[in-house]
Amino acid sequence: MVKFESSLIIEIPFYDLDPMNVVWHGNYIKYLEAARCEMFKNLKYTYVDMKDEGIAYPIAKMDLKFIKSCRFAQKIKVTTLLEEIEPCIIIKYIITDEQTGECILKARSMQICINAESGESIHQAPERLKQIFEECKV
Repeated sequence: MVKFESSLIIEIPFYDLDPMNVVWHGNYIKYLEAARCEMFKNLKYTYVDMKDEGIAYPIAKMDLKFIKSCRFAQKIKVTTLLEEIEPCIIIKYIITDEQTGECILKARSMQICINAESGESIHQAPERLKQIFEECKV
């Protein structure tokens, strides 16, 4: 069940293209990261807030399904769908062409909570994130 949804529009820059004039596959992860940062900003719980609380949320797993290639100057919409925060953060992503709505990529990430200093796993979300998550509307 999706508890929070956010989106970000990105215009594909020239330097993200490969020799075939399409976006190099590794750059899609950069777009997902930008949208994930935007989602946390919209939640009012950023990576800076996490750092201040002494925690971090590294990526533990990421699955991507490439459907179509992006091209230079294309505007894409990267939608993040926050589904879970415990025992880990689960986010689904959908990249679509901003103009046509055509699906370009689907992805899913799993982030685990760790103590930023020791690197040890923490199996529950911080209280502030739990409160924000509970207040989110479906």
